[in-house]
Amino acid sequence: MKNIIIALMIVSLSSCGKNSDLADGYGNFEATEITISAEANGKIEFLNLEEGAVLEANASIGLIDTTQLYLNKQQLLASKTTIFSKSKNVVSQANVLQAQLKATIIEQKRTQNMYAENAATKRQVDEIEGKVNVLKEQINSVGTQDEPILNEAKSIDVQIEKINDQIDKSKIINPVKGTVLSKYAEPNEITSFGKPLYKIADLSEMTLRVYFSETQLPNIKIGQEVTVSIDNDNGTKSYKGKISWIASAAEFTPKIIQTKEERVNLVYAVKVTVKNDGSLKIGMPAEVKL
Repeated sequence: MKNIIIALMIVSLSSCGKNSDLADGYGNFEATEITISAEANGKIEFLNLEEGAVLEANASIGLIDTTQLYLNKQQLLASKTTIFSKSKNVVSQANVLQAQLKATIIEQKRTQNMYAENAATKRQVDEIEGKVNVLKEQINSVGTQDEPILNEAKSIDVQIEKINDQIDKSKIINPVKGTVLSKYAEPNEITSFGKPLYKIADLSEMTLRVYFSETQLPNIKIGQEVTVSIDNDNGTKSYKGKISWIASAAEFTPKIIQTKEERVNLVYAVKVTVKNDGSLKIGMPAEVKL
Protein backbone atom coordinates (compact mmCIF):
# COMPACT_ATOMS: atom_id res chain seq x y z
CA MET A 1 0.00 0.00 0.00
CA LYS A 2 2.82 2.36 0.90
CA ASN A 3 4.47 1.75 -2.49
CA ILE A 4 1.19 2.58 -4.26
CA ILE A 5 0.89 5.88 -2.37
CA ILE A 6 4.47 6.79 -3.22
CA ALA A 7 3.86 6.02 -6.89
CA LEU A 8 0.75 8.19 -6.94
CA MET A 9 2.64 11.05 -5.32
CA ILE A 10 5.41 10.78 -7.94
CA VAL A 11 2.85 10.97 -10.76
CA SER A 12 1.21 14.00 -9.18
CA LEU A 13 4.54 15.73 -8.65
CA SER A 14 5.56 15.18 -12.25
CA SER A 15 2.32 16.76 -13.51
CA CYS A 16 2.69 20.01 -11.55
CA GLY A 17 4.89 23.05 -12.02
CA LYS A 18 8.27 24.07 -10.69
CA ASN A 19 6.91 25.01 -7.25
CA SER A 20 5.27 21.61 -6.75
CA ASP A 21 7.60 20.86 -3.84
CA LEU A 22 5.77 23.57 -1.89
CA ALA A 23 2.29 22.13 -2.52
CA ASP A 24 0.32 20.61 0.34
CA GLY A 25 -1.93 18.41 -1.75
CA TYR A 26 -2.63 17.17 -5.27
CA GLY A 27 -5.76 16.18 -7.13
CA ASN A 28 -7.92 16.48 -10.25
CA PHE A 29 -10.82 18.71 -11.20
CA GLU A 30 -14.31 17.26 -11.51
CA ALA A 31 -17.86 18.49 -12.00
CA THR A 32 -21.34 17.13 -11.39
CA GLU A 33 -22.24 15.48 -14.68
CA ILE A 34 -25.94 14.99 -15.46
CA THR A 35 -27.14 12.60 -18.14
CA ILE A 36 -30.40 13.80 -19.69
CA SER A 37 -32.59 10.97 -20.94
CA ALA A 38 -35.73 10.79 -23.05
CA GLU A 39 -39.06 10.74 -21.20
CA ALA A 40 -41.09 9.62 -24.22
CA ASN A 41 -40.99 7.19 -27.13
CA GLY A 42 -40.81 8.14 -30.79
CA LYS A 43 -38.83 9.94 -33.46
CA ILE A 44 -36.74 12.93 -32.46
CA GLU A 45 -38.13 15.81 -34.53
CA PHE A 46 -35.29 18.18 -33.65
CA LEU A 47 -32.44 18.43 -31.13
CA ASN A 48 -30.69 21.80 -31.05
CA LEU A 49 -27.46 21.18 -29.20
CA GLU A 50 -23.80 20.48 -29.90
CA GLU A 51 -20.96 19.32 -27.71
CA GLY A 52 -19.35 22.30 -26.02
CA ALA A 53 -22.48 24.46 -26.26
CA VAL A 54 -23.64 26.29 -23.14
CA LEU A 55 -27.33 25.75 -22.46
CA GLU A 56 -29.55 27.82 -20.21
CA ALA A 57 -31.81 26.22 -17.62
CA ASN A 58 -35.38 25.46 -18.83
CA ALA A 59 -34.36 26.02 -22.46
CA SER A 60 -36.38 24.05 -25.04
CA ILE A 61 -33.82 22.18 -27.13
CA GLY A 62 -35.73 19.35 -28.76
CA LEU A 63 -39.00 17.54 -29.42
CA ILE A 64 -40.06 13.93 -29.73
CA ASP A 65 -42.90 13.25 -32.19
CA THR A 66 -46.32 13.89 -30.59
CA THR A 67 -48.59 13.12 -33.58
CA GLN A 68 -50.19 10.00 -32.09
CA LEU A 69 -50.62 11.70 -28.72
CA TYR A 70 -52.33 14.66 -30.40
CA LEU A 71 -54.72 12.37 -32.31
CA ASN A 72 -55.57 10.42 -29.15
CA LYS A 73 -56.30 13.68 -27.38
CA GLN A 74 -58.62 14.84 -30.17
CA GLN A 75 -60.45 11.52 -30.01
CA LEU A 76 -60.97 11.91 -26.27
CA LEU A 77 -62.17 15.49 -26.70
CA ALA A 78 -64.74 14.29 -29.26
CA SER A 79 -65.90 11.58 -26.86
CA LYS A 80 -66.21 14.16 -24.11
CA THR A 81 -68.38 16.35 -26.36
CA THR A 82 -70.67 13.38 -27.05
CA ILE A 83 -70.94 12.61 -23.35
CA PHE A 84 -71.83 16.21 -22.50
CA SER A 85 -74.53 16.17 -25.17
CA LYS A 86 -76.06 13.18 -23.36
CA SER A 87 -75.82 15.06 -20.11
CA LYS A 88 -77.56 18.07 -21.66
CA ASN A 89 -80.45 15.83 -22.74
CA VAL A 90 -80.76 14.51 -19.20
CA VAL A 91 -80.66 18.04 -17.79
CA SER A 92 -83.34 19.11 -20.29
CA GLN A 93 -85.56 16.23 -19.17
CA ALA A 94 -85.00 17.22 -15.55
CA ASN A 95 -85.93 20.84 -16.32
CA VAL A 96 -89.15 19.76 -18.04
CA LEU A 97 -90.07 17.56 -15.08
CA GLN A 98 -89.26 20.38 -12.64
CA ALA A 99 -91.59 22.68 -14.55
CA GLN A 100 -94.35 20.05 -14.51
CA LEU A 101 -93.79 19.49 -10.79
CA LYS A 102 -94.08 23.20 -10.09
CA ALA A 103 -97.37 23.44 -11.97
CA THR A 104 -98.69 20.27 -10.33
CA ILE A 105 -97.84 21.54 -6.84
CA ILE A 106 -99.82 24.72 -7.57
CA GLU A 107 -102.74 22.60 -8.73
CA GLN A 108 -102.35 20.43 -5.61
CA LYS A 109 -102.66 23.47 -3.30
CA ARG A 110 -105.71 24.67 -5.23
CA THR A 111 -107.34 21.25 -4.94
CA GLN A 112 -106.60 21.07 -1.22
CA ASN A 113 -108.18 24.49 -0.71
CA MET A 114 -111.24 23.40 -2.68
CA TYR A 115 -111.46 20.20 -0.63
CA ALA A 116 -111.35 22.28 2.54
CA GLU A 117 -114.39 24.18 1.24
CA ASN A 118 -116.13 20.95 0.12
CA ALA A 119 -115.66 21.98 -3.51
CA ALA A 120 -113.49 18.96 -4.36
CA THR A 121 -113.52 15.27 -3.52
CA LYS A 122 -110.99 13.25 -1.55
CA ARG A 123 -110.29 11.30 -4.73
CA GLN A 124 -109.23 14.47 -6.53
CA VAL A 125 -106.89 15.32 -3.66
CA ASP A 126 -105.35 11.83 -3.76
CA GLU A 127 -104.95 11.92 -7.52
CA ILE A 128 -103.10 15.24 -7.54
CA GLU A 129 -100.90 14.09 -4.64
CA GLY A 130 -100.06 10.96 -6.64
CA LYS A 131 -99.06 13.07 -9.64
CA VAL A 132 -96.71 15.13 -7.42
CA ASN A 133 -95.06 11.98 -6.02
CA VAL A 134 -94.65 10.46 -9.50
CA LEU A 135 -92.97 13.61 -10.81
CA LYS A 136 -90.59 13.69 -7.84
CA GLU A 137 -89.62 10.05 -8.47
CA GLN A 138 -89.06 10.78 -12.15
CA ILE A 139 -86.80 13.73 -11.26
CA ASN A 140 -84.76 11.52 -8.90
CA SER A 141 -84.52 8.85 -11.60
CA VAL A 142 -83.25 11.36 -14.16
CA GLY A 143 -80.69 12.62 -11.63
CA THR A 144 -79.30 9.12 -11.16
CA GLN A 145 -79.00 8.77 -14.94
CA ASP A 146 -76.81 11.87 -15.09
CA GLU A 147 -74.31 10.70 -12.44
CA PRO A 148 -72.65 7.92 -14.52
CA ILE A 149 -72.49 10.29 -17.48
CA LEU A 150 -70.65 12.88 -15.40
CA ASN A 151 -68.32 10.18 -13.98
CA GLU A 152 -67.52 9.08 -17.52
CA ALA A 153 -66.66 12.66 -18.40
CA LYS A 154 -64.34 12.87 -15.37
CA SER A 155 -62.62 9.67 -16.49
CA ILE A 156 -62.00 11.19 -19.91
CA ASP A 157 -60.61 14.34 -18.25
CA VAL A 158 -58.07 12.18 -16.42
CA GLN A 159 -57.06 10.49 -19.69
CA ILE A 160 -56.65 13.90 -21.34
CA GLU A 161 -54.45 15.07 -18.45
CA LYS A 162 -52.29 11.96 -18.88
CA ILE A 163 -51.86 12.72 -22.58
CA ASN A 164 -51.06 16.36 -21.80
CA ASP A 165 -48.37 15.13 -19.42
CA GLN A 166 -46.97 12.81 -22.13
CA ILE A 167 -46.94 15.71 -24.60
CA ASP A 168 -45.07 17.88 -22.10
CA LYS A 169 -42.53 15.10 -21.55
CA SER A 170 -42.05 14.85 -25.32
CA LYS A 171 -40.57 18.33 -25.16
CA ILE A 172 -36.86 18.08 -24.39
CA ILE A 173 -36.23 20.79 -21.79
CA ASN A 174 -32.73 21.36 -20.46
CA PRO A 175 -33.00 21.22 -16.64
CA VAL A 176 -29.84 23.09 -15.57
CA LYS A 177 -27.46 25.67 -16.95
CA GLY A 178 -24.26 24.04 -18.14
CA THR A 179 -21.97 22.92 -20.92
CA VAL A 180 -22.82 19.95 -23.14
CA LEU A 181 -20.13 17.31 -22.58
CA SER A 182 -21.45 14.53 -24.82
CA LYS A 183 -24.27 14.11 -27.33
CA TYR A 184 -25.80 10.64 -27.73
CA ALA A 185 -28.68 11.21 -30.16
CA GLU A 186 -29.43 12.98 -33.44
CA PRO A 187 -32.62 14.31 -35.09
CA ASN A 188 -34.77 11.71 -36.91
CA GLU A 189 -33.47 8.91 -34.70
CA ILE A 190 -35.97 6.76 -32.79
CA THR A 191 -35.62 7.10 -29.05
CA SER A 192 -37.35 5.49 -26.08
CA PHE A 193 -38.08 6.24 -22.45
CA GLY A 194 -34.87 6.37 -20.42
CA LYS A 195 -32.52 6.43 -23.41
CA PRO A 196 -29.67 8.98 -22.87
CA LEU A 197 -29.77 12.03 -25.12
CA TYR A 198 -26.84 14.10 -23.86
CA LYS A 199 -24.61 14.78 -20.86
CA ILE A 200 -24.27 18.22 -19.30
CA ALA A 201 -22.31 19.77 -16.44
CA ASP A 202 -22.06 23.22 -14.90
CA LEU A 203 -18.41 24.20 -15.47
CA SER A 204 -18.69 27.73 -14.10
CA GLU A 205 -17.53 26.41 -10.75
CA MET A 206 -15.25 23.37 -10.66
CA THR A 207 -14.53 20.99 -7.80
CA LEU A 208 -10.97 19.89 -7.11
CA ARG A 209 -10.83 16.56 -5.30
CA VAL A 210 -7.54 16.61 -3.46
CA TYR A 211 -6.04 14.28 -0.87
CA PHE A 212 -4.38 15.25 2.40
CA SER A 213 -2.52 13.06 4.84
CA GLU A 214 -3.68 12.47 8.40
CA THR A 215 -1.01 14.82 9.73
CA GLN A 216 -2.33 17.66 7.54
CA LEU A 217 -5.97 17.16 8.53
CA PRO A 218 -5.87 19.34 11.69
CA ASN A 219 -4.73 22.28 9.55
CA ILE A 220 -7.78 22.35 7.27
CA LYS A 221 -11.46 23.13 7.83
CA ILE A 222 -14.60 23.67 5.76
CA GLY A 223 -14.81 27.22 4.41
CA GLN A 224 -11.04 27.71 4.52
CA GLU A 225 -9.55 29.57 1.54
CA VAL A 226 -6.64 27.92 -0.26
CA THR A 227 -4.55 28.54 -3.36
CA VAL A 228 -5.02 26.22 -6.32
CA SER A 229 -2.44 26.07 -9.11
CA ILE A 230 -2.43 24.48 -12.55
CA ASP A 231 0.30 24.18 -15.17
CA ASN A 232 0.47 26.56 -18.14
CA ASP A 233 3.04 27.85 -20.63
CA ASN A 234 4.40 30.35 -18.12
CA GLY A 235 4.83 27.76 -15.36
CA THR A 236 1.72 27.81 -13.16
CA LYS A 237 -1.55 29.69 -12.92
CA SER A 238 -3.14 30.28 -9.53
CA TYR A 239 -6.78 30.46 -8.43
CA LYS A 240 -8.52 31.13 -5.16
CA GLY A 241 -10.39 28.12 -3.83
CA LYS A 242 -12.52 27.26 -0.82
CA ILE A 243 -12.74 23.94 0.98
CA SER A 244 -16.35 22.74 0.74
CA TRP A 245 -16.14 19.17 2.04
CA ILE A 246 -13.80 16.95 4.07
CA ALA A 247 -14.16 13.17 4.09
CA SER A 248 -15.08 11.63 7.43
CA ALA A 249 -13.14 8.42 6.71
CA ALA A 250 -9.69 7.61 5.35
CA GLU A 251 -9.38 6.71 1.69
CA PHE A 252 -6.81 4.01 2.42
CA THR A 253 -6.90 1.74 5.48
CA PRO A 254 -3.52 1.03 7.12
CA LYS A 255 -2.46 -2.19 8.82
CA ILE A 256 -3.90 -3.09 12.20
CA ILE A 257 -0.52 -2.61 13.86
CA GLN A 258 0.51 0.93 13.09
CA THR A 259 3.84 2.56 13.38
CA LYS A 260 4.28 6.32 13.28
CA GLU A 261 5.51 6.06 9.66
CA GLU A 262 2.56 3.90 8.57
CA ARG A 263 0.00 6.32 10.02
CA VAL A 264 1.04 8.88 7.42
CA ASN A 265 -0.47 6.58 4.77
CA LEU A 266 -3.95 7.64 5.91
CA VAL A 267 -5.28 9.85 3.11
CA TYR A 268 -8.47 11.92 3.35
CA ALA A 269 -10.38 13.27 0.37
CA VAL A 270 -11.15 16.99 0.37
CA LYS A 271 -13.23 18.99 -2.11
CA VAL A 272 -12.16 22.51 -3.06
CA THR A 273 -14.52 24.72 -5.11
CA VAL A 274 -12.89 27.02 -7.67
CA LYS A 275 -14.44 29.62 -9.97
CA ASN A 276 -13.70 28.64 -13.56
CA ASP A 277 -12.43 31.27 -15.99
CA GLY A 278 -12.64 28.82 -18.86
CA SER A 279 -9.20 27.27 -18.40
CA LEU A 280 -10.21 24.54 -15.96
CA LYS A 281 -11.29 21.21 -17.45
CA ILE A 282 -12.64 17.98 -16.03
CA GLY A 283 -9.78 15.64 -15.10
CA MET A 284 -7.15 18.39 -15.14
CA PRO A 285 -4.48 17.91 -12.39
CA ALA A 286 -3.84 20.69 -9.87
CA GLU A 287 -2.06 21.34 -6.62
CA VAL A 288 -3.24 23.04 -3.44
CA LYS A 289 -1.33 25.25 -1.04
CA LEU A 290 -2.79 25.97 2.37
